[in-house]
Amino acid sequence: MIDRVDHLVLTVASVPATIEFYRRVLSLEAQEQNGRWSLHFGTQKLNLHPAEKPFEPKARFPQPGSSDFCLITRMSEEEIIEHLESRGILIEEGPVTRIGALGPMTSVYFRDPDGNLVEVATYSVQNVNRI
Repeated sequence: MIDRVDHLVLTVASVPATIEFYRRVLSLEAQEQNGRWSLHFGTQKLNLHPAEKPFEPKARFPQPGSSDFCLITRMSEEEIIEHLESRGILIEEGPVTRIGALGPMTSVYFRDPDGNLVEVATYSVQNVNRI
C-alpha cells in the first residue's frame, strides 16, 4: 500500500538556524513556499515548523529536539566522518552497524541545533543496487 516517505516535519526553535545548519552540514536545499520552509534532498523533504507557531495540522505535542531520523548517503563511513568533522560537527556515535530498511548499514550519529538525533548511514555494496 505504501511506496515511500515523502516528507517529515521538524518542529524547530529557529527556522533560519536550522536552514543554515542543514545547508552547511548536509548540503540540503532550502525552499520557501507561501511562508513555509522546507529542506530538500533526493525526492524527499523535511518541512520546518516554527515551535512558537507550528502549522496545522500538527503532532499532538510538537517540540524542538523530539525527532530522530536516518538519512542515506552513498559516501563511505570514512567520508561521512571526515565531512562532518570538517564542519565542526561532534559525532555522538559511530561508525556502528545498524539494520536499515534494506538490511545492514553503517551509521554515524550527530545532533542538529535543536538536539534532534540525525543518523547518516551508508549501505554495503550489495544493498546499494536496491536503493
